[in-house]
Amino acid sequence: MTARDRTAQPRRERVERMPALRTEEMTEVQRTVAEELIAGPRKGVKGPFISLLRSPELLDRVAKLGEQLRFHSCLDRRVSEFVTMVVARHLTNQFEWAVHKPLALEAGLAPAAAAAVAEGRRPEDLRDDEALAYDFTLEVLHTHGVSETTYHRTIARFGEQGVVELTTLVGYFVMVSWVLNVACTPAPDDAGVPPLDPFPA
Repeated sequence: MTARDRTAQPRRERVERMPALRTEEMTEVQRTVAEELIAGPRKGVKGPFISLLRSPELLDRVAKLGEQLRFHSCLDRRVSEFVTMVVARHLTNQFEWAVHKPLALEAGLAPAAAAAVAEGRRPEDLRDDEALAYDFTLEVLHTHGVSETTYHRTIARFGEQGVVELTTLVGYFVMVSWVLNVACTPAPDDAGVPPLDPFPA
């Protein structure tokens, strides 16, 4: 039985706690930071940055870290998007799931792997780098570290830089997913991705 099958209670819509600020509501610093986001690779103030705009200096630093991890990492994009999906599923974050599932599929992740993650299952027939990244990510999420065996396997495949960036990627998306969950930020209306069911209590 899957997590989807075991979840009988209806999904309750939550009220967005920190909606997007209108331009006239923003301070000069907020407007400057918002304009930088719009001009950058994200092309807008979206997702966690809607809430983070309440602390514009923090947003600026978080955005730069995310930009480095997403667009300039030594990890293959397929692996990094897959890891982001795993984190989003672990925290049942609808926004990051809706955004990163299509990106992972576009980067070459098998649809069956995405479906398994959505149901809370370990995907079958993963590529070697995907399987290793999945195991590393779940171990970090559940134990807040990794064993010697997992560490050395991951070093052998991704190198020290890859392990540092993989660990930081997990932590980054945990952080922004928490911001999104606390703010009750919904997934994009036009995502076209079925929402995640909550894990059973």
